[in-house]
Amino acid sequence: MEETIVHAIQDDYPDEFAWCYGCGRLNEHGHHFRTGWQGDKTVTVYTPRPEHTAIPGFVYGGLIASLIDCHGTGSAALALHRKNGHEPGSGEAPPRFVTASLHVDFLKPTPHGVPLVAVGTVTEIHPKKWQVDTEVFANGELCARGQVIAVVMPKTFVRP
Repeated sequence: MEETIVHAIQDDYPDEFAWCYGCGRLNEHGHHFRTGWQGDKTVTVYTPRPEHTAIPGFVYGGLIASLIDCHGTGSAALALHRKNGHEPGSGEAPPRFVTASLHVDFLKPTPHGVPLVAVGTVTEIHPKKWQVDTEVFANGELCARGQVIAVVMPKTFVRP
């Protein structure tokens, strides 16, 4: 199930916030996860590279955790951006989130060499705190699930 995210929320992150190893478009060594809407759910599709091997034929769990983490913060950004009346590509800079909590359950070994599809359900739990429940599929089979509590990054955030 290969899907294309036409316009991801990460495409609109301001350059100073586009360096994340997982989802930063400007990090030349990163994964470049891209998150968009699919109906009322969020989706990120990523095909692991050869170096993401745990044992031959299976994906390293750290990659799956990273996928759930960045999918969670991207999904929260999508949801708040939409709540504020905007969609990816509208020209408005989306809100940025950071991870307050990450929980991952590995349900079965995840096969390597196929696209991973992260599907998220977003719930606002506070104006500045959002919960994203994510399921990760490979070949249509549920392999992992996780939860991210994401908090809005303050607008006054300044890099050290």
